[in-house]
Amino acid sequence: MFKELDDLFQSSTIKPTYMKVHAILALFIFGENLKGIGRYSLGKELLLGEGSAKTLLRRLRKQIEFISIIENGKRKGHILTELGSEYLREIKTFIPIIKRGELSMLKDIIIKPEKDSTYFCLVKKVNTKITDGVAQRDAAIKINGSGATCLVFNGKNLVFPSQSSTKSEGDLMEPDSNIQGYFNSQLREENLRLEIDDIIVIGSGESSQKARLATLNAALTLL
Repeated sequence: MFKELDDLFQSSTIKPTYMKVHAILALFIFGENLKGIGRYSLGKELLLGEGSAKTLLRRLRKQIEFISIIENGKRKGHILTELGSEYLREIKTFIPIIKRGELSMLKDIIIKPEKDSTYFCLVKKVNTKITDGVAQRDAAIKINGSGATCLVFNGKNLVFPSQSSTKSEGDLMEPDSNIQGYFNSQLREENLRLEIDDIIVIGSGESSQKARLATLNAALTLL
């Protein structure tokens, strides 16, 4: 999956320091900034240095034509092309939402509730690709997040993932009902609803940028 992004990483000299998660999150950020976003602002959101952000933008524009430059007075920004918008819509069939989480609601299920920021995303119908959530946690840590927690929708409730698919309903571990209600409410705001085998990924980090990257990188392990 995401083979359309392969050209962003081709180099005969130095391998880019950005990762696939940076490219995909960049597309989400462009989708949120329809009037354009500049290199410095994008680099700050992606936690990339100036050179890496510049290279990523250049390749998104020239090699796969997902973005273009727009001039607004003296300022230049980047926006999605129709090709880029179409690709983002395709991604959103699998990951329709990445949203900042409320720490007060999620503190009981994240790694460092006293100081971390949180984001969450919905990943559609991928329950068969998760075991105990360790791979997702590790992916979050790899991108300098604190960790990630996954919740699987079994058709009735959100439950913590388990390597055993034979557990009876009474043995399944569920988060607090307030957390269940919180996610249902958040999804309704986006005109979304949980379907069986959907997964909610909650990522945390020492900053909102780290938390968002951690969340998305964890989610990408499921696709």
